[in-house]
Amino acid sequence: MDITLLSAPRMRHLNRRATGRRGLTDVIAYPLPQPDGRVCGDVYICPEAAARAAENGVTLGEELVRLAVHGTLHVLGYDHPEGAGRTRSLMWRRQERYVRRLRRSR
Repeated sequence: MDITLLSAPRMRHLNRRATGRRGLTDVIAYPLPQPDGRVCGDVYICPEAAARAAENGVTLGEELVRLAVHGTLHVLGYDHPEGAGRTRSLMWRRQERYVRRLRRSR
């Protein structure tokens, strides 16, 4: 799996191409299933968007880890609803469990 950091203008462009949405997003993930069943993927993260999202005592580093985990889970086939249910979804709970584990391992 590749994780690529993009500038805000490049992420806006990718977001428009990938989703048809205008504007900046923090992470976009592409699963790339392989013929032998392995799952590979590309995760694109925008540190500028992550910096905006990092709040309430969350450091930029932690937010970047969260986005890497989030994108990886999307590559692996997990998804979440939009809106209020997002943070209660199975994917979100799993994401936060992995982020906590990664923070403890440092």
